Amino acid sequence: MAKEGNLEAPTRHPLDWKNPDFYNEEKCFEELERIFDICHGCRRCVSLCGSFPTLFDLVDESATMEVDGVDKKDYWKVVDQCYMCDLCYLTKCPYTPPHEWNLDFPHTMLRAKAIKFKKGEVKSAEKFLASTDTHGSFAGIPVVVQVANALNKNKTARGIMENVLGVHKDAWLPELATQKFRSGAATAQATEVKDGEKTPGKVAIFSTCYVNYNEPGIGHDLLKILDHNDIPYVIVEKEKCCGMPKLELGDLDAVQESKEANIPVLAKYAKDGFAILSAVPSCTLMFKQEIPLMFPKDADTQLVKESMWDPFEYLMARKRDGLLKTDFPQKLGNISYQIPCHGRVQNIGKKTEEMLKMIPETTVNTIERCSGHAGTFGVKKDYHEMSMKIGKPVFKAMASMKDGSKPDYISSDCPLGGHHIAQGFEVNKLGEPTLAHPLTLVRTAYGLK
Repeated sequence: MAKEGNLEAPTRHPLDWKNPDFYNEEKCFEELERIFDICHGCRRCVSLCGSFPTLFDLVDESATMEVDGVDKKDYWKVVDQCYMCDLCYLTKCPYTPPHEWNLDFPHTMLRAKAIKFKKGEVKSAEKFLASTDTHGSFAGIPVVVQVANALNKNKTARGIMENVLGVHKDAWLPELATQKFRSGAATAQATEVKDGEKTPGKVAIFSTCYVNYNEPGIGHDLLKILDHNDIPYVIVEKEKCCGMPKLELGDLDAVQESKEANIPVLAKYAKDGFAILSAVPSCTLMFKQEIPLMFPKDADTQLVKESMWDPFEYLMARKRDGLLKTDFPQKLGNISYQIPCHGRVQNIGKKTEEMLKMIPETTVNTIERCSGHAGTFGVKKDYHEMSMKIGKPVFKAMASMKDGSKPDYISSDCPLGGHHIAQGFEVNKLGEPTLAHPLTLVRTAYGLK
């Protein structure tokens, strides 16, 4: 007899993407129909993203008012709305494994996306948007950076970009950095390794495409915090995109290419006893969850998984080891902070909030809901307005503290999500608080320049 719902924590099965049946469209659609039927009977996830209301509308408007009345061609409308946030799996679904119904909505959507990619139905513009190492390679080239950043703000150029690349003309886009993070990273001041009971005493930094090419200040702030806490660090010798943008497209072969470039390098640091830190939650999650599920029998991949840390997960574990400095001479006032989806999926708890709350004369208003940005989803012409709609409850919730006062800062561990929230404040006329990454806030609170 089936249970009503899980009484156990959800677990993930490895992604069987090397099985030829994985790309069998007929069998995939059979699984989609099975899962859609369960979702239709439950509907707990209706408020999470566009996939679920799209599905339920298709069912309710069909002749039978059941999933069997939905044209299977319309399944793609549901698939295309999924941006792999994983929140349905983590926070809502009562039928995830180990429940016998074995419902994994995100990875079923991923399977469909992979089939679509294999069929050649993903547009070239989408592939380009997901090629972060390609457009990031122009960072640090003075004239090119100036021209690219100017075009980014030019209405005529943005109109062309909308027509050619499918990038919404009003969506916020990151600028290219004048100097890449990896080029300008300072050498660690500390040399003595102090291992704790819970933490390695030395750190290897996986820069991430975004920090390296677009917002290096976040990376420099992390290095300053490590220096302040006498933690020696190195920058990972070489790296490639983590593969998350390609995963979202269903380009699993490209994810494998990234894995084969990154894992051997990162595994060396793991074997040498480094904690590996990545300042972008989606990148951290790739090494903690998605790549290990794609390559469950690869020993180095699993080793990297165990050695990969979110920065605040590491810092708070360092505090529990009695090895973190908690002197914060600079108060920050009111902070409205959003926990990004790919931070929540790591199952590490509210580590960023925990650290921010240690800062004297600082109040933190924490919001646990999707900002709507979701990688490239929020900048696409077809989905930008939807992403702003998804994020609107977050924007409003962050616009005032629990006592009704206004935030001095808005912040998110996801840099792209943070800028999306800032745009939401501007569009909805919710005020003009300062946008700052949590690492920047902590560096400021420490009084570091």
